[in-house]
Amino acid sequence: MNKLKFGIIGCGGIANGKHFPALAKLSDKVEIVAFCDTVIERAEKAAKEYGTADALVTEDYKALLAREDIDVIHVLTPNVSHSYITVDALESGKHVMCEKPMAINYAEAKEMLDAAKRTGKKLTIGYQNRFRADSLATYDACSKGELGDIYFAKAHAIRRKGVPTWGVFPDKSKQGGGPLIDIGTHALDLTLWYMNNYKPKTVLGSTYQKLKDNPMANMFGPWNPDTFETEDSAFGLIKMENGATIFLEAAWALNMINPKEAQVTLCGTEGGAEMFGKAFIDQGYVVFNKAAHNQLEQTQPSDAGGVFGFEGATLEQRDAEAKQWVDAILNDTDPMVMPEQAIVVTQILEAIYKSAETGQVVEFD
Repeated sequence: MNKLKFGIIGCGGIANGKHFPALAKLSDKVEIVAFCDTVIERAEKAAKEYGTADALVTEDYKALLAREDIDVIHVLTPNVSHSYITVDALESGKHVMCEKPMAINYAEAKEMLDAAKRTGKKLTIGYQNRFRADSLATYDACSKGELGDIYFAKAHAIRRKGVPTWGVFPDKSKQGGGPLIDIGTHALDLTLWYMNNYKPKTVLGSTYQKLKDNPMANMFGPWNPDTFETEDSAFGLIKMENGATIFLEAAWALNMINPKEAQVTLCGTEGGAEMFGKAFIDQGYVVFNKAAHNQLEQTQPSDAGGVFGFEGATLEQRDAEAKQWVDAILNDTDPMVMPEQAIVVTQILEAIYKSAETGQVVEFD
């Protein structure tokens, strides 16, 4: 079997923490033949660690797109460049995985979706939290109707003091926002996926920048208040066309003692589900609740654990995401995260920011 040839655009933290280690475990199917970064030393280092002997190293992403032998591009750059790089990559005949969020606004996300449809190439977005064991268990229960009609949900993305102090995270001009677009996007993606509901009707949002001058005790070390340009917390109330309500909470810094990140609470007519544990490091679990036998009951995983949904193997979320993406390309099947789903996440996040800015409810056509 000929290996898929990958090109990586952006060799920073998310590339080294997620994509490179996961793709390295698929060396029987994948080889990385090109690396691009605006800081050439990062691309050179990545090529030595993960690339083929003759891997291309460049600062110009279009040099990767000009190579006809490259099958797949991963776009791992700051949020503001997701759209145009992805569109260019699709137009050059490559399949694309773009890191979350899909784009900084709906219009740019729509350009990506349109390009994927026009070129017939596969496009997926890096929502790796779908591949956790607890996420798959929750989705399985929802898709089988075990919770009934899910009419209320909370999307949790809250840190007590976890402002990222590396890269460009607090730089609004490069990221398009703060915790809402950074980690709130994961929680919202999970919520819409569980509910299988992608039709928002109205959004009311609030954003705050209340703790930027208080960097004390941040888990990633103190940040510089002078360069902290984004919100530190954001909240959205989303009403769906079918009447369901979603409350989204996202914060890098919020004075509360029980943070939850990339987790969801679901309330349905037949039962509920709530996610607990350290989900971001694959130590999360879900507790289901219902009324049965004239009493209230709840169930949660035993200490023996479970198995992952792909070939019965337990995999970290990053590895499972990479495996299914590669398999989708090789087998010409749909990836788990479809761009038609991810664009709705971007649409809602943009509406929360707009509502917070204007003080008005945002209504969708």
